[in-house]
Amino acid sequence: MVERITDKLKVADYMTPDVVTVSPEDTIEDVIDLICKTEHESFPVVESGKVIGYVSSADLLRRNPKDTISKIMSTDIIVTNPAMDLTDAARVMFRTGFSKLPVVDDEGRLVGLLSNADVIRSQIERATPEKVWKLKRTLETIHNIKINVERSEVAINQLIPTQPKIYADELEGRIYELKKGLTEPLVVIQKPNRMVLVDGHHRVVAAKKLGIDVMDAYIFTLEKDVPLGMERTARDAGLHSLADIKILDYARHPLVEATKLRRRKK
Repeated sequence: MVERITDKLKVADYMTPDVVTVSPEDTIEDVIDLICKTEHESFPVVESGKVIGYVSSADLLRRNPKDTISKIMSTDIIVTNPAMDLTDAARVMFRTGFSKLPVVDDEGRLVGLLSNADVIRSQIERATPEKVWKLKRTLETIHNIKINVERSEVAINQLIPTQPKIYADELEGRIYELKKGLTEPLVVIQKPNRMVLVDGHHRVVAAKKLGIDVMDAYIFTLEKDVPLGMERTARDAGLHSLADIKILDYARHPLVEATKLRRRKK
């Protein structure tokens, strides 16, 4: 059985591990330059690997550019732990108004950063253990078969897609995440001579564009080969490889169209 299949999502699953930090001895001028180079607007202040404060662009306003960060940084900070439930961390962020939480280990060393964007990302097109478990039960019930689930790597060029189109804006987001190392497992069904991609079409196309050949996946293995409705639908749509997936412009995304319709009514 796949590991952690019924566990709750943890902060470690969605935090950004590579964090841009500043030193208490850096000057305000240094941090302004860093903002221009990185486009980040706030930074944990770290000394000897441990978080001792936090500084944002608002803290830099009307200050002497030569002052050190230690003079203006906030020391009243809230941190989280990699093992904390993601939902609990989200509640803390909501109640305190902080949009980012430094993630520290049991010794107080910085190991990551959790942002409200990471929390939102966890809810969009994700192969969570709960989602995988629900799909397994559904397929077992529909086809009256047993399914084994394993976590392993798959070669993406062997995958047969079941989704005919993806959206350019989401694709850009997946490309960004892959570049940052924020990968999520695919969901794949192993058949006797083929592998069917069930979940993760945006991620797979993003990986292909970045030259990534192998990805982490939850692999469903059926005790016997049964015809799947999604396979028939894929054949009817002419889906045989990743090259058959169409990329639609952001403006054609149904959520954008719905927003435009609402605006017209006002």
